[in-house]
Amino acid sequence: MKGRRVIVAFVSSVVCALTALAQDAGPPNMPSVADTGDLDTKQFGLLAIQDNGRRKPIDTFAKETLTQITGRSSYTDKTGKKWTANDFLLSVLLGTRDWENEPMALVSFGKLKEQLGLEKTQRRFSFAQLRGSAELRRIVNEAHALKRAEKPLDRAQQEALRISDRLAFFGRVMDGSALLIVPAPGNKTDTWLAPDATTVAPYYNEMQFQAAQTRLQALANAYAQGDAFNFSLAAHQARSDLRALSPSIYPTESQLQLEYFYNHFEGFYRAAWCYGIALLLLAIAYQRGKTRLLNRIGLIVAIGGLLFHATGIVLRCLIGGRPPVTNMYESIIWVSFAVSFFGMIFFARYRTPIYLLAALPVTLIALLLVHQMPIAMPSSIDPLVPVLRDNFWLTVHVLTITLSYAAFALAMGLGHVLLFAYARNPRAVSSDAPMHFWLYRVLQLGVLLLAAGTILGGVWANYSWGRFWGWDPKETWALIALLCYITTLHGRLAGWWRQFGLVVASVVCFLTVLMAWYGVNFVLGKGLHSYGFGIGGETYVASFVIADLSLVAIASWRYMASKREVEAEARSQVSHSGGEPSVAPAET
Repeated sequence: MKGRRVIVAFVSSVVCALTALAQDAGPPNMPSVADTGDLDTKQFGLLAIQDNGRRKPIDTFAKETLTQITGRSSYTDKTGKKWTANDFLLSVLLGTRDWENEPMALVSFGKLKEQLGLEKTQRRFSFAQLRGSAELRRIVNEAHALKRAEKPLDRAQQEALRISDRLAFFGRVMDGSALLIVPAPGNKTDTWLAPDATTVAPYYNEMQFQAAQTRLQALANAYAQGDAFNFSLAAHQARSDLRALSPSIYPTESQLQLEYFYNHFEGFYRAAWCYGIALLLLAIAYQRGKTRLLNRIGLIVAIGGLLFHATGIVLRCLIGGRPPVTNMYESIIWVSFAVSFFGMIFFARYRTPIYLLAALPVTLIALLLVHQMPIAMPSSIDPLVPVLRDNFWLTVHVLTITLSYAAFALAMGLGHVLLFAYARNPRAVSSDAPMHFWLYRVLQLGVLLLAAGTILGGVWANYSWGRFWGWDPKETWALIALLCYITTLHGRLAGWWRQFGLVVASVVCFLTVLMAWYGVNFVLGKGLHSYGFGIGGETYVASFVIADLSLVAIASWRYMASKREVEAEARSQVSHSGGEPSVAPAET
């Protein structure tokens, strides 16, 4: 295929027809290869690669590549064949399919599709189609000019830049230049190289690299023939030969095995299933009342989900060597875990399943959200930016802040349970003092953690940036959230509002947390906390906010109607008895 250069180490092992076809300027006919769907790619996936400043298994690189290009962890092509990440990567490297004309690149923003003249109802397009778009190049050039001038970009320009980056990355994968699997000889920070005899010449001579090159050629040949045994054997031997080139730089076998296990363990996905089943069982038990068996089974399943969740977090910590709170994906994973953990703690303290019924939906929705938005919130374990390379402050400040988010999310979940109850029967829930007391306790915990985290953030800012407070958007919205919740607690103590007011505040005030957590990073996109910026998810968040405010409005209408009924009954009793009312007005 004209313009494509497949890496020498792989192309030399494929049939001669591949080389001839690769130089043909006309429409390419892909070489005939055996069905590779049944190949065990584990040994290939355990090869180490340097990517984005980190040394990791090629299994991770393949998964991130497929997700970045298609938005999915696996891909079904237009012929109906399902490709795993490693199989997809090998096929792209060896050119066994016409991937350039495969409609797999996700373009979801309607306005950009309209500007590019693409079909509005279609979500996926081929790279050849996007690469040939003059309008896309124009928008990208405008976006780069605005970035150089430090001017804001609109959503279409941001999306165009992301598509351009994916096009460039896919081009590097296709020509093999992104496959940096040959380790540097003596320094961890040196750039690794693609397995090309001419490319590796600055590091190794032909004799040193010959063994590894031979294994890689055997690997490519076995893949093309669908030879499972020789494919796994060649991949294992290639890993040993590449490690022998630079044993001190190449990751250890245990490091590679650990990350490979994490990739395929899918702890968060398993946790989501457990949380969903537990929520269903506990909800049925709660509706039926006296159903101890369902309660116990639901609790056991919820604990199982918590263990899967915790295992996934611990594995990320071991792989990354840091707390898992440095990007939006990790913070949502951590906060959702803390919500369920707090729910378990309060359940153990007060022996009521209502905390789990409030916590599990929040955690489940959070896990499903990150699972459905892999491009907006990538799950990659990236190196830390300089401002975060202090594990002490990263741990004490960021973990404290995110734990406060978890407490407020639990309070928000409990507030939703109470709002639904108010919408159904305001009189019955108004008399349920324990429910409101439990909500108050969770809000107190959240305020304590957020206040401590904000102060610690100021200390860290003084340490890193030379000032305690600078009205950065992230700092400002954290303060706004703190003041809102402090006002909520103070108003309850001062008698400005009582039970229902506290319930409404627990839901409405969480919108300030949502702004500090998501809005600053994904909507404003400004400030010194640039390591967390991103785009996407506005539809989900806007739908959540509208639904929340609608529920508050309905519950408020039902509550006020009930209050008027109570007051009317009280006045009626006074008129009949001629004395004081026997029924006190409802609390506000």
